[in-house]
Amino acid sequence: MSKVAVKAPFFMFNPKSYLYGEELEGFAKVAEELALEYPDVSVFMTSPFADIRGVAAHTDQAIVSAQHIDGIKPGRGMGHVLADSVYAAGARATFLNHAERPLSFDELVKSVERADELGMVTIVCANSLQEAKAIATLEPDIILCEPTELIGTGNTSDASYVTATNEAIKAISPTTLVMQAAGISKPEDIYRVIELGADGSGCTSGITEAENPHQMLRDMVKAADKAWREKA
Repeated sequence: MSKVAVKAPFFMFNPKSYLYGEELEGFAKVAEELALEYPDVSVFMTSPFADIRGVAAHTDQAIVSAQHIDGIKPGRGMGHVLADSVYAAGARATFLNHAERPLSFDELVKSVERADELGMVTIVCANSLQEAKAIATLEPDIILCEPTELIGTGNTSDASYVTATNEAIKAISPTTLVMQAAGISKPEDIYRVIELGADGSGCTSGITEAENPHQMLRDMVKAADKAWREKA
């Protein structure tokens, strides 16, 4: 199966387990509007497993992402997250190895391979420069560089870390896109990491806990688009 085309810049709204049901579907509608309004930005919307089908019903241009898959094929595997199942529900991408759902390297290899077989975009998380280099050898579609200690703190990675990880990943896997999203909490953070060389960014609590979450999502996608255009 062919993968959806992902271009830079991209933006990912990852609500984790903060949202579900109708409220989550409301964000999916906004994400779809933004994907249409900013056709040069790849807009991703992640979803808890049980809500993927509902989210996908409201999206066409926005890319629906699972928050994890296991590298298994249909058959035995009680309690595992079957990639085929989330794909059938409408997910066309998946996060892997997030700090809140880490994988051994062997597990990660199997999950990337299974996602590739199905044509799912792989977004693999790395919490250090060394891990980013190792993951780059798998040639995933996107590597999310996010030091675990900065997640949800509102403190972003310093410029030297952003630059070093960008360069290290591209040196090993030139086609892999680089996402910098540690501590992102406002549109200016999105602009900064793209200005420093990232291909895209994303956010969770900066959106879900904002005074106007839908507007914050809009402002962040706009910042990604603006940063990329001005950098060009």
